[in-house]
Amino acid sequence: MVLGFPDAAPLAGLLGGVLIGLAAALMLLGAGRIAGVSGIAARACGISGDGMPRSAAWAFVLGLPIGAMLIAWITGGIEASFAGYVPLIVAGLLVGIGARIGSGCTSGHGICGLTRLSGRSLAATCTFMAIGMAAACAFHLFGGSS
Repeated sequence: MVLGFPDAAPLAGLLGGVLIGLAAALMLLGAGRIAGVSGIAARACGISGDGMPRSAAWAFVLGLPIGAMLIAWITGGIEASFAGYVPLIVAGLLVGIGARIGSGCTSGHGICGLTRLSGRSLAATCTFMAIGMAAACAFHLFGGSS
């Protein structure tokens, strides 16, 4: 247990971070592509014409929930909660629009862009983090459960 964070799992977080870093490195070194999920999803849906083959993009996109289900099955389940379907859909649309406007998502900028010392990715990641912190504070201040 981490002081002040009774539900923290630092070893699981460390392992997850290492696996994400390895996956991003393998994608860049093996396929020459940035592992930005929004760009890969856009390619899978035909919104973007460049990048990896569409079949590979679909394999990547389908592998995300399949991987999560596999981990849930191995570990005995994952407890998830959200505010409801309408806020979930609105949030998803806003994130998707922001990813298109910002030329990438948190994974592309935060993981791959920062490791390549991209100034644009540094600005994007600082923006993601600042807005996320502000949203969490607002949620906490205005009656959201933690």
